[in-house]
Amino acid sequence: MTTRTAARRTVRAAVRRAAGVASLTVPVALVASACGLVSPAEEPADEAAPSVLTIGMPNSVDEEDNNPFDSGSAAQKLGYANVLYEPLAQVNLVDPAQDPTPWLASAWSWDAGYTELRVTVREGVLWSDGEPLTPDDVAFTFALRRDDPALNPDLLPYEDVRVEGRDVVVTFGSGQYVNRTKAINTFVVPEHVWADRPAQTLLEDPNVDPVGTGPYVLEEFAPDGVTLTARDDYWGGPLAVPELRYVAYPDNDSLTAAYVSGDVQWGWAYIPGYERVYLAADPDHLHQFAPTGLAIDALFLNTQVPPFDDVAVRRALNAVLDRESISNSATSGVWPPLRSATGLPLPAGDPFVAPELADRALAVDVPGATAILEDAGYELVDGVLQDEEGTPVTFTLTNPSGWTDYMWELEAVKEAAARLGIAATVEGQDEAEWFDKIGKGDFQASMHWTDGGATPWDTYSSQMNGAHLRPLGTSADANFGRFQDAAADAAFQTYASSTDEAERAAALATIQHVYVDQVPAIPLLGRPTAAQYSTVAYTGFPSDADPYASPQPTSPAASLILTRLVPSAGE
Repeated sequence: MTTRTAARRTVRAAVRRAAGVASLTVPVALVASACGLVSPAEEPADEAAPSVLTIGMPNSVDEEDNNPFDSGSAAQKLGYANVLYEPLAQVNLVDPAQDPTPWLASAWSWDAGYTELRVTVREGVLWSDGEPLTPDDVAFTFALRRDDPALNPDLLPYEDVRVEGRDVVVTFGSGQYVNRTKAINTFVVPEHVWADRPAQTLLEDPNVDPVGTGPYVLEEFAPDGVTLTARDDYWGGPLAVPELRYVAYPDNDSLTAAYVSGDVQWGWAYIPGYERVYLAADPDHLHQFAPTGLAIDALFLNTQVPPFDDVAVRRALNAVLDRESISNSATSGVWPPLRSATGLPLPAGDPFVAPELADRALAVDVPGATAILEDAGYELVDGVLQDEEGTPVTFTLTNPSGWTDYMWELEAVKEAAARLGIAATVEGQDEAEWFDKIGKGDFQASMHWTDGGATPWDTYSSQMNGAHLRPLGTSADANFGRFQDAAADAAFQTYASSTDEAERAAALATIQHVYVDQVPAIPLLGRPTAAQYSTVAYTGFPSDADPYASPQPTSPAASLILTRLVPSAGE
């Protein structure tokens, strides 16, 4: 167990606050900015002492690692990185077309070609060690990403970074239309802390004494829970929630039990029959918010190893999956079945579907799938599909065993493959093992999510962009199936850099045709940005009535959400 010293605690907020203190309201300068608006929260009327907010995730954590750059760190897997470190602007993933909310940046602007970004850094912000946030910190953070590809998972082509007064000016090697929100959703780290760390090992640095601008500071790390306390010098003002406790649960079922018992008040778990199992336990206070966008869940296929190095097998398996049944049985219908062959969720994806593909639907077609395999030289012998050399076709499906929704989806894929004479095996893995293996391409087929965004760029790039290609054995951050197609790769570049709408549409159509014809991954379900929360102690979470942010505690919007929470009346 690691406990922060009393000296460090002197710069941190008191753990308990008087309940009459208002929750954080956005400063006047932020509210007045033309780039976005946040409505101030109302003063809580009750006088009761505020409660600790416990946040749970079904993600295992073995050791202290507070590195915000490492997606596998405890801070990122549990989500507390997002209350230690903050972005330049808050992007609403529920409504990506919405103007971002100014955060550490008070304003920003792009040139006409989206090759130059000018950011005005907010004044009056302090790091948790008392040092002021400066434009040099922002420039330093951009330069870190430019100079180390491992710190730049979005592959933004940063070039020159310079400081001009309170502004930071960043130029890019190509137009960043599709990445315009990513560049300002970047979290910032302090130069005076990170500059002295060896550049070659930044991603492995456990960052045991994190210094951020966020509303909370790390108080204690222990295997059974991570404690953070509210700052009393936060740039936005006082916070309603005095203390956060992040707890790792081994699986969805144990986290669900913690919701129902009241041990956890915010998190995300897949809950089969959630209305009966979860909501019915306390209909007045337990909630699930699952807004949809352009992100999906797909079966990622390793296209560099048998049997999925053969497009015929990929196409055939794609044609026998009953997505409606999978949605209902594995996700209680919360994840909608994908219907467009382009893999885009509808209606969110309607504006982006190439006209000539508008009528191409995903449907179960066992005879058609069988014909695809026969035409490719496969033969069904005594109910077993064999290749041209007489070798039975088999494959293994892998995911973390505690991710019950994905494991059920794998079972459905296994049953569908059997209709083609293919013997598939479902293998549950330890979470850390799975993350390592899928990144290195040591798998055959596995369920994985895609990113979302303001356009389908991220949906497709996650699955098939050759820019993410890494050799087998070398960890990749996307395109885990190692798919590559020259036409698609060129189209990705055009779509990302062009300022011409017609040219972008043509590039996207090329990407979609490759996706439909070559099946680099198999699209299954739309992926909502979902979370569960309790309003017993606090209200103000994103909801159907007020979808102001992604509701998940692991999203960059966590700091925004915590500034909107107020104690529940009567609690």
